[in-house]
Amino acid sequence: MGRGGPRPEPSSVRVPGPWRHGSVSANGIRLHTVEAGEGPLVVLLHGFPEFWWSWRHQLVALAAEGFRAVAVDLRGYGDSDKPPRGYDLWTLAGDVAGLIRALGEPKAHVVGHDWGGLIAWTLTALHPRLVRTLTVVDAPHPLAIRSSAVRDPAGQLRATAGYALGFQLPRHPERSLRADGGARVERIMRAWSGPDWPATADFAEAARRNREAMQISTVAHCCLEYYRWALRSQFRAEGRRFAAAVARPAEVPVLQIHGADDPCLLERTAQISPRWVTGPFTHHVLPGTGHFPHQERPAATTAAILRRLSG
Repeated sequence: MGRGGPRPEPSSVRVPGPWRHGSVSANGIRLHTVEAGEGPLVVLLHGFPEFWWSWRHQLVALAAEGFRAVAVDLRGYGDSDKPPRGYDLWTLAGDVAGLIRALGEPKAHVVGHDWGGLIAWTLTALHPRLVRTLTVVDAPHPLAIRSSAVRDPAGQLRATAGYALGFQLPRHPERSLRADGGARVERIMRAWSGPDWPATADFAEAARRNREAMQISTVAHCCLEYYRWALRSQFRAEGRRFAAAVARPAEVPVLQIHGADDPCLLERTAQISPRWVTGPFTHHVLPGTGHFPHQERPAATTAAILRRLSG
């Protein structure tokens, strides 16, 4: 979509396929869900700069293996509500807790990538009874990121500061994400990926859909509010309270999948995560893979997820 063109409707993300689109009310907002299969519930949480579509491969594969897979547009994204506030991990975890209850299940296998993974870690700490197993994809524990930013300034701090600090500015980052039909979204995806995926037709389609989804009214602002809360909370009492709350160890089985070449959330940062896990823990590294393993290496990522779910 070119500059100055009409904004796409939120419903434009309701891509047809072997899945069912729906909506649920959770934590005071409406969330758009995409569901496939029947069986034990698996909730799939996307990251930035994406929407539910990033789980297209896993939705089909998990359904084929006898699971009820449900991907969701997070608060502020896609066809979910975009309220003016609530982009802190406390509230976002509450959204997912409400989603699981609204889907009629006592607990779920929770799988999250990037921000979806940070939400999944937080959900496991704050609402442990709702989580059957936890799988995080390129999402170190929130306190692992915080620790590495202090202890590894030339590594994790430098990697994160390259984009997160720029996102703190008012208005300009929103304009940059929407400009030229969302061209920056594609540049981010290309820069954060491993060497192979950007040359594929699958990448081209994912980039096109993410660019279009970023044009939906207020999505660019909402997704940047995640990053703004993350930084600003470090200098407030709220940040200290959150750190204490999320430090509760995960007692459920945890699988951590990480791309060896992720340039923004480093694999060595992810290696610190077991400090906050007392249940069974598996760390699975995919070589030649960047920040999007579930899209760059969908078969390998799905196989690892299925081993955790069945194990």
